[in-house]
Amino acid sequence: MFVTPFSFANQPAWVVRSNELAQPVLQAQARYSPEQASANGQEEFDTAVADLGPHLYERRKADSDKLLLKLKAERTVETDPKVREDLDILIGAVKDDEQTQLLQRQNLLQFINVAQVVYYGLDAVLEPRNKPERQAKALVRLNRYAGLEPGYRPLADLARERTEDDLKRHGLTGPYIEDIKQQLENTDAMLKGIREDFTNAKVKGWEQPYAALEQQLHAYTEWARQAVLPRARNEARQPPAIYADELKQVGVPIGPDELIQRAGADYQEVLGQMNAVAGRIAAEQHLPSSDYRDVIRMLKKQQIAPADMLPHYESRLKQIEAIIRREHLVTLPAREAHIRLATEAESASVGSPFMNPPRLIGNTGEYGEFVITVTNPHAQSDAKMDDDTHQAASWTLTAHEARPGHELQFDSMVEKGTSIARAIFAENSANVEGWAVYCEAMIEPYMPLDGQLISLQSRLLRVARAFLDPMVNTGRITPARAKQMLIDDVLMSEPTAQSEIDRYAFSSPAQATAYYYGYTQLRSLLTQTQLALGKGFNLQAFNDFIVDQGLLPPTLLKLAIEQEFVPEQLALMAKGKVAGK
Repeated sequence: MFVTPFSFANQPAWVVRSNELAQPVLQAQARYSPEQASANGQEEFDTAVADLGPHLYERRKADSDKLLLKLKAERTVETDPKVREDLDILIGAVKDDEQTQLLQRQNLLQFINVAQVVYYGLDAVLEPRNKPERQAKALVRLNRYAGLEPGYRPLADLARERTEDDLKRHGLTGPYIEDIKQQLENTDAMLKGIREDFTNAKVKGWEQPYAALEQQLHAYTEWARQAVLPRARNEARQPPAIYADELKQVGVPIGPDELIQRAGADYQEVLGQMNAVAGRIAAEQHLPSSDYRDVIRMLKKQQIAPADMLPHYESRLKQIEAIIRREHLVTLPAREAHIRLATEAESASVGSPFMNPPRLIGNTGEYGEFVITVTNPHAQSDAKMDDDTHQAASWTLTAHEARPGHELQFDSMVEKGTSIARAIFAENSANVEGWAVYCEAMIEPYMPLDGQLISLQSRLLRVARAFLDPMVNTGRITPARAKQMLIDDVLMSEPTAQSEIDRYAFSSPAQATAYYYGYTQLRSLLTQTQLALGKGFNLQAFNDFIVDQGLLPPTLLKLAIEQEFVPEQLALMAKGKVAGK
C-alpha cells in the first residue's frame, strides 16, 4: 500500500517522486518494527507486531542488501537534484542501520525490553489523537503480543529465545546492570499504562488478552532476573565501537575526546555568563549572595502549584509568541499549540518533559504535544523535582519544547509538507535538539533576567552533557560522580539528575551530546550566513528556511543554505527587496 505524508498539504513533484522511492525503505522498516511504523502514521501496520523470530539478524541483513542495490540503481538514473539528495539520505539510513545491527551482534548480549515495546506499540494506536476506528485495532495487536491469535507466539517467549541464543555465544558484553534493574522495575508501570490506554479509549474486550500478557511479562521479568542479571556488567562503559556508532546515530560525527575538549571550554564560558546575570538579579533584589547557585536556589522557591501548571505554561507560550511576532524571529502558525501533563507510564519511561510528535505519514490534522513531566519514579531520594515547576524555568522549557522549538519544527512539516526522506530518515537528535536549543538562545535576550539565568542554566546542562556523557561511556567518570556534579554545579534536583545519568549510562547513550553539537552547528551556520549577506541578512527568512527543510542533518542543511537560501536572498537584495518582513 502506498502511503503519503502530510495528506492535507500540496506536494511538489520532487516530493511525490521522492516519496515513491522511500516506500521500499518504509516497508522494510515496518516489517521488523511495525510499532515505529504505527507511530509514524502507517495505519496498515497497526495490527502487526515486532518480528523477533529465529535468524533475525540474517534476515534483516539480506533484506537490507537487496534494498541498497535497488536504491543505488535509482540514484544512478535520477536527474532531480532534490530527489538525488533524498536518495542519498535513504541509502545512508539503510547503510547506517545495517552497520548498527552488525556492531550490536558482534559486541552485545541483547536483552529486549518487552514491556516497553508492548506499551509503546499499543499506546501509538490507542492515543487520544487517533480516531476510534484506529484505536480499535489495538485489540488485534494485543492478542498477537500475547500469542492468542493463530500463527503468533507470545512476544515475551520470542524475546527470551533471542537472548538465550546470545547467551550461548562467547565474548559478548552484557547489558549494564542498572539498565536491567530499571527495565524490570518498569514492567508494572508499563502494564498500568496499557490498562489506562484501553480504558480511556473505551475499547471493548481487552481484559482477557491483557491478563494473559500481564502473566507473560511477569514471567519474562522473573526469567530475566535469573538468567540475564548474572551476565550484566557492573560499569556503564561500553565497547568503544558501540559508543562511536551511537554518536554517529544521533548526528555527532566527532569522537569522545574532541567532544570533551570542546564542551569543557564552553562550559567555563557559560558559567561566566551565568554569574554576570546572577549578579544583576542579586543587585536588583538586594540578595545576600550573587553566586549563580544561590540565585537559582532562590528562583526555585517560586514554585507553580500543580493545579496551575497547565494554565501557567499556556500563558507563558502566549508571551513567547508575542515576542516572536514583535521581533520577527520566525513565522508562527495561526493555530494554538497543544500542552498536557505526562501520564505515570510516560514519566517512568521518559523522565523529563518532551515533545510528543504528530504522525508524519497520512496526517489528517493531528498535531504534536508538549508533555510536562513533574515526577521521576526512579528518583533515589524524596527530593522534589523542582527544575521545571518554577516560574523562571517555564521560559526556556516552553521555547524548547513548544514554540519556536520542537512543536513548530514538527508541525510545520505537517502543514507545509516535506518528503518522507527528510521527515523520517534524515531525523537525528542533532538536527532536532540542535534546533530547540538554538530557539532557547533566540528567545533568551527578550526574557526577564530570571528567565535569562535559567535559560543559561539550561545551556550549561547541554554543554555539561557533551562531556559527561562521553566520560561516563568511556569509563573516565562514574555515573555517581557525574550525577553529583549535575546537582552541585548545574543545580539540578536529585530526581532530574538521576534521569540525566540514566540517559547517559543506559537509556540513550550519546543522545544527550547532540543538543550541544547541533546547537553549535546552527550557530556557526547563522554566523556564516550573516557574513555572506551582510546588512541584507534577515533572521526571520533564515529561520523560516531552516524550518522548511524538514529535519536535514547539519551537513545537508549547510549545503541548502549555501546553494539555495543565500543566492535567493542576494537576488532579492539586488531587486531592493528583503524577505521575511
